[in-house]
Amino acid sequence: MKKSDIQQNNNVITIIPARMNSVRLPNKPMKIIAGKPMIVHVWKQAVAANLGPVLVACDNLSILNAIEKEGGTAMLTKSNLPSGSDRVYAALCEFDPNETYRRVINLQGDLPDIPPYYLSLLSNMLQKEEFDLCTLVAPCKKHEIKAPQVVKAVISWDREYSNSDVPIGRAHYFSRAPIPFGSDVFWHHIGLYGWRRAALKKFVESNPSKLEQIENLEQLRALELGMVIATGKVDLPIAGIDTKQDLIDIQKKMSSKNK
Repeated sequence: MKKSDIQQNNNVITIIPARMNSVRLPNKPMKIIAGKPMIVHVWKQAVAANLGPVLVACDNLSILNAIEKEGGTAMLTKSNLPSGSDRVYAALCEFDPNETYRRVINLQGDLPDIPPYYLSLLSNMLQKEEFDLCTLVAPCKKHEIKAPQVVKAVISWDREYSNSDVPIGRAHYFSRAPIPFGSDVFWHHIGLYGWRRAALKKFVESNPSKLEQIENLEQLRALELGMVIATGKVDLPIAGIDTKQDLIDIQKKMSSKNK
């Protein structure tokens, strides 16, 4: 199936959580890249996927104003929410109390160059009823294998799924360590998710799990709750903007692309 042939799903909503109080890169959503705030670039990529409404769930008026200036929709949420998933769910409940949208794409607010096609893949994967949530992975580059900021996924690829646009496996664990030991390929986890609404509700209403706290990885809570996490294989990883150097690199990349 070609990229252009991906079916649109009329009950999918994309929510982008964004907060100003990033420890490593303060005021991150409003950092300027190619003339516009980072959060605006992320929002534009989500809109380009054309999957349904796109909502920015933020904790600061400057973010809200930046999105509304572009003609988008944003909503203020509490600044003290413990995670991006909690922010997504809080915004979802306020925006859609009647539960029109049963499939939710959680797009991190620091992925300004995310390909819209990746969001379309998540939407397509969410049509499979056996998955509670889905995400994407790509082969690790050599220098990423031992880097703790690059999350590795342990995946079984032995299941076959019909009508899939990409190979789909099932995640068994995520770690900052280079696992599984002895593997020829290590899988770089791309930090965006497609959730079934019921699974997201169960997730945010559950306490952080032990493994989640040890690794500082939210997705381990879902696994400990017995949820099935599907992983779609793509060619290129997309890393979040976490440091000043990350910001400099993406500024150069996107300015060059615009020229």
